[in-house]
Amino acid sequence: MSAAGIDTSILSWRKSTYSDGGGGDCVEVADCVPGVVPVRDSKAPAGPVILVGDVAWSAFVRHVREV
Repeated sequence: MSAAGIDTSILSWRKSTYSDGGGGDCVEVADCVPGVVPVRDSKAPAGPVILVGDVAWSAFVRHVREV
């Protein structure tokens, strides 16, 4: 799998701590990709990967922590 030239199949994915612990709605992210944060649905690991700019991702995480 590739997203914008990044081989996402070799990334180390982790589930968001805000994901449903019952195995339902889970979001996974991968670290260590310069400038972007890859995001995918854990129920569809071979599915599409969204690349979010690291600045936008940081703003998103800050907002989630505030609510």
